[in-house]
Amino acid sequence: MSVKSIMIVGVGGQGTLLASRLLGSVLVTRGFDVKVSEVHGMSQRGGSVVTYVKYGDKVSSPIIEKGEADLILAFEQLEAARWLGFLDPKGKIIVNTQKIDPMPVVIGKTEYPEGVIDALKRSGADITEIDALSMAVEAGSSKAVNVVLIGSMAKHMDIPVEVWKKAIEETVPPKFLEMNLKAFDLGYNG
Repeated sequence: MSVKSIMIVGVGGQGTLLASRLLGSVLVTRGFDVKVSEVHGMSQRGGSVVTYVKYGDKVSSPIIEKGEADLILAFEQLEAARWLGFLDPKGKIIVNTQKIDPMPVVIGKTEYPEGVIDALKRSGADITEIDALSMAVEAGSSKAVNVVLIGSMAKHMDIPVEVWKKAIEETVPPKFLEMNLKAFDLGYNG
């Protein structure tokens, strides 16, 4: 199989790193060569976080260049806009409709831009928008946004649901397992 590229983008504290661990685990169990690179920009202070995941028969580097991502999983609207240029013209972007104010908005220097998702759609990209925050709350915790988004991504990949659920069972602490499985199902079926 040719090499596939996935970017997981968001804001520090949203669970992007757990999402990348789940994805990597699933891909390894399917026998792919997997390379992952995480880039943290002030992640503990709500800054941008991006994870590059490449997989296939033989992967030499995890770095994804502009126009190369087959799929971008965006945990937040502005992060989707920030990384859109990395999407392959035939790629797909899944965008959480959630808005998280970046520092310039928090300190009152600017306002969160309106119409981010509409602008993404006007770009011509194949976009799926999902209210992952509402689904996570329905599952039992706003912190399950990451697993809702993994569920949404999973339905666009040729990997059986059982493989994803097994990876969740092996990654998530037992006391949060039921909630995370529900979050995955809501994202997958949403």
